[in-house]
Amino acid sequence: MSDPVRPEVPARPRRVLVHVGTPKTGTSYVQDVLFLNRETLAEQGILYPADRFDEHFLAALDLMELHWGGLETQAVGAWDRLAERVREWHGTVIVSHEILANATRQQVRRALDSFGDPATTEVHVVLSARDLVRQVPAEWQENVKHRRTFDYRTFLDKITDPARDGELASWFWGVQEVPDILDRWAGSLPPERVHLVTVPKPGAPRDLLWQRFVAALGLEDVELELETDRANPSMGVPETTLVRRINQRVNNGVLANEDYRQLVRELLAHRTLSRRSGSPRLALPPDVRSWAVELSESWIEELTAKGYDVVGALDELRPDAVAPEFCDPDAPDESRVADAAVESVVTLLDEAVRLRHVEQRLNRDLASALAELDRSRGLWFRVKRRLVNIADDNRAAAMGLAVYRRARGKVPG
Repeated sequence: MSDPVRPEVPARPRRVLVHVGTPKTGTSYVQDVLFLNRETLAEQGILYPADRFDEHFLAALDLMELHWGGLETQAVGAWDRLAERVREWHGTVIVSHEILANATRQQVRRALDSFGDPATTEVHVVLSARDLVRQVPAEWQENVKHRRTFDYRTFLDKITDPARDGELASWFWGVQEVPDILDRWAGSLPPERVHLVTVPKPGAPRDLLWQRFVAALGLEDVELELETDRANPSMGVPETTLVRRINQRVNNGVLANEDYRQLVRELLAHRTLSRRSGSPRLALPPDVRSWAVELSESWIEELTAKGYDVVGALDELRPDAVAPEFCDPDAPDESRVADAAVESVVTLLDEAVRLRHVEQRLNRDLASALAELDRSRGLWFRVKRRLVNIADDNRAAAMGLAVYRRARGKVPG
């Protein structure tokens, strides 16, 4: 879909809102609402430049030159195309994807420069954040849902190592260290253009986080359709353990990336296992929780000093005083894992039956189409035979035969 044509209006500064993360803070929902309502937004002077739901993800891959299961081949040139649409729009533009949190300073400079002349382009940075005690287990689960096989303790040891060596720790801190992300993305911006959206604590009204995004993105006066069918829900301990074990079996060439995304991540993790109730939730062991609480306090102090526009409250980045019971996903209740596995088998059987019925219907449709084609060919054959029989004595029949042959490519026209 091309961007809507808006009436000519007097030139005014372009306003670009760049929502750069963090993961597991409602970002999937925000992006889905923006994508589904992009025509309504455009009518109000707000552009969400996307013709496909993952367009900003591909643009982020391109900007950051990331490899991502083969999707990087689709991403070539995606950032430049997005930036061009930003520059062509007169009004407000929203760009959103959580992996942008990991952009280097050089990549950030390229991104901000690509939006247009600073004299006519007012850039705002939006970052959504949740307390670290909830983010750490959520990030391990995201790794599991992206085919990783390392256990929970290995993950915790790597991210708590002060050296932060290796790809795993580098990525985690790149997308989760809130003060550093804001320093990289907003270091050159006045603090009033830096909007930190905090995720409410459990028990808050369901729409409170969305209302905070509305305020940060300037959507108060736009009536939007909020029902979406795309989400990134969380799983419990036994369900996450099951997916990790599945990864160990299917990662050696058994499932291609696209098949994994459809069958394991979407069908099993998101649409089946995340809906199971009663499972213990992922949490931090006491030693790691103490470390996370201490680090969170230092973040709150640093963010307070920066004077950013906080939509919510910095206190919400402080972990709850009462810790939930820790259930170790590396040593789970095997009966719960078995129950999750049985439900997964049933889900896959249902999907196999559905696909079998689809195949049968397609085969019936194909057979019907071929039969119709045969009937059509039979009619032509009878017409041709009749024309041949009478063509020597009937000029009209001879002309009809010539037309038929030209139509069939028998003789040049």
